[in-house]
Amino acid sequence: MEEIWKTIVMMMAQAPQEAFWAAEGLLCVFLVLLALIRWGRRRKTRRMEGVDQIQAPVDMEPAAGPVDKAWESPESLSGSRKEETTGFSPPAVAAMDAAAPAGAVQIPAQMATKGFLGRLKSGLSKTRNTISGGLDRIFSGSRKLDQAALEEVEELLITADVGVQATMGLIQKVSQRSGEIQGLGDLKAVLKDEILASIQAVSPSVADQNKNLKPRIIMIVGVNGVGKTTTIGKLAARFVQEGKRVLIVAADTFRAAAIEQLTIWAERAGTEIVKHKQNADPAAVAYDGVEAAVARGMDVVLIDTAGRLHTKVNLMEELKKIKRTIAKKIPEAPHEILLVLDATTGQNALTQAKMFHESLDITGIALTKLDGTAKGGIVIAICSALNLPLSYIGVGEQTEDLQNFDPQNFVNALFEEV
Repeated sequence: MEEIWKTIVMMMAQAPQEAFWAAEGLLCVFLVLLALIRWGRRRKTRRMEGVDQIQAPVDMEPAAGPVDKAWESPESLSGSRKEETTGFSPPAVAAMDAAAPAGAVQIPAQMATKGFLGRLKSGLSKTRNTISGGLDRIFSGSRKLDQAALEEVEELLITADVGVQATMGLIQKVSQRSGEIQGLGDLKAVLKDEILASIQAVSPSVADQNKNLKPRIIMIVGVNGVGKTTTIGKLAARFVQEGKRVLIVAADTFRAAAIEQLTIWAERAGTEIVKHKQNADPAAVAYDGVEAAVARGMDVVLIDTAGRLHTKVNLMEELKKIKRTIAKKIPEAPHEILLVLDATTGQNALTQAKMFHESLDITGIALTKLDGTAKGGIVIAICSALNLPLSYIGVGEQTEDLQNFDPQNFVNALFEEV
């Protein structure tokens, strides 16, 4: 062995320097390849373990998580352009509910028993802590309403995303009624009155005027991520509970998940759905949906659209095209254009509303995720700045957590504990 080692050392001593460099290079390449192979195997193992842990039946309750992010269907979207329709009956939905996994999220008992007003107060707890709790801090002790205190109240309202314009109007009203304010309770009462007046001054919603139309065509718009698909599913379930025949039209053909999610919501709500293959012309899908609704005697048609980025003119033009195409079948349609906004985006939601309204003449707003923000004052900003009716508000993930907007209940929830 010693002789072999001496021979190797001698050969290395006699070898040219270039040979050493070549050997070192080959060794480095070999070590890198070995490391990549081992890393790839570990990654594959972790991925497979993750799939085993999160895999769940497609029939699980929507309450287990936001549908816009969680649901994916294995259904293939390939095929001809010819429309596909699916109908589901309430018994089928009941069977699916019975098959839901035991671990699905359920409505807490206290939430189920206290009604929507209680859920609204719970959902607005963060905003209430900002406004009502902030007033408690400003007027702790025996502090009086002076100019310095008014400035702090103004800052508080802006922090809650009431908006500069609406805040200035409220502060002006409070200042004019300062003679009525002797303490914190009086100040809250005056603010409640003025906030309620500003919200109720908005033009009435056209939804009540259209409730007896057949078919009632509702076009739903909004940017990606605001909860548009989930809102459509909840609205469909509500209309079905009212005894209406509902048709969902999947005109967002640019995002495959949108078609799949709407299909699942249609199944759960017991409605029919009209859809084309992915990347089909959205206006053509909308036209076929309205045509099918007329032929089948549907009561309500909910038309989904792509989550258009409101700053892109060409994308807004596509929504205008859908609107024009629907009117070719029913001249006065769409009867309503509902804009879905995310309350957690604050003043950005107000910017979106302005852009969409300029392009499409929005008839109503659905404000989602009020339970997840301390900036629920955006409700006041929207009503004051745009004179657009707030049709629906969402304060949770359950179907019943999307309700008609009641100004009195909203104002009460801003100042009163559960």
